Amino acid sequence: MTEQFFATKPDDLPNREELLSMSGLDFMRGILEGRISGPPIAGLMTYRLHEVEPGRVAFRGAPDFTATNPMGGVHGGWYGTLLDSCMACAVMTMVPKGSYYTTLEYKINITRALPVGTEIEAVGMVSHTGRSTGVAEGTIRGVADGRLYATGSTTCLIMKA
Repeated sequence: MTEQFFATKPDDLPNREELLSMSGLDFMRGILEGRISGPPIAGLMTYRLHEVEPGRVAFRGAPDFTATNPMGGVHGGWYGTLLDSCMACAVMTMVPKGSYYTTLEYKINITRALPVGTEIEAVGMVSHTGRSTGVAEGTIRGVADGRLYATGSTTCLIMKA
């Protein structure tokens, strides 16, 4: 695996034709292998793509001080962004060539506070994909101890170009 990089300007992102010329699985593997730039949000939120399989995606990372709320705890938006990413990207692995997706809705449940600097793995797994929707669940767990920090679910809209 080569080093992943994150887009820093719009021209770093794949164009629409490039995106639609490959399956969602190939697209996600391209990011994992460093052939396609990762989204800027992943660099900002300090996580990166770790594994890609059909119907399953894992990210790894650790929140830093910039992800804290005014009380010093990890902001709920960090959990939400990470779970939205892993669950929706799991759906993306099931999207056929010539189609794309967007998140329609997602829900998260934070089960415990995540200490700043704790390395986590966020896993998204598809439970259904059809012609127009995909459904996935996700978890955030500590890498070292397996503790559950949050769960989520999503519904994504799948569209033909």
